[in-house]
Amino acid sequence: MKRSHHLFPWFVLLLVLPLLATAAFAAEPTRHGRVTWIYDGDTIQVAGIGKVRLLGIDVPEREDSPRDRFYERWGIPPRQLRRVSHAALNYLIARVKGKEVTLVADRESRDRYGRVLAYVYLPDHALLNRTLLALGYASVFRKYDFSLRTEFLAAEQRARQERIGLWQGLHP
Repeated sequence: MKRSHHLFPWFVLLLVLPLLATAAFAAEPTRHGRVTWIYDGDTIQVAGIGKVRLLGIDVPEREDSPRDRFYERWGIPPRQLRRVSHAALNYLIARVKGKEVTLVADRESRDRYGRVLAYVYLPDHALLNRTLLALGYASVFRKYDFSLRTEFLAAEQRARQERIGLWQGLHP
């Protein structure tokens, strides 16, 4: 029975550490770091911060996924999703890998996978999340609310009207 008492403080520490990290990011809503890795079209690694999910957007997965159903309602075929996913990844590699970025938190600072949720600003002050929408590489992530939702929906709508990226070849 004594052994379980020795494990209790470690167990509590394991539960509390992620909460402290989240609180630290929320307390400091603007942070800076260098992009060291690009995982996919909406997830990057930032030195000193960790894995960052671009807030408010969704880029199609690299491979067929159950999430493709979201795009089916617009009539976007899977091969177009894969092409856009690849284009978004290449864009991020060329545009942000190795660059210093500014991360700005919103209402939620982490997602259920522990990734930091943030608006990502580039050295030229462009908002990367919105840029991906404007290029048609992403759609607005509609499941949760966030501060720039209206602005992001307008950027997505313009990309649809211009029929670029995801929306290429589709009827308005």
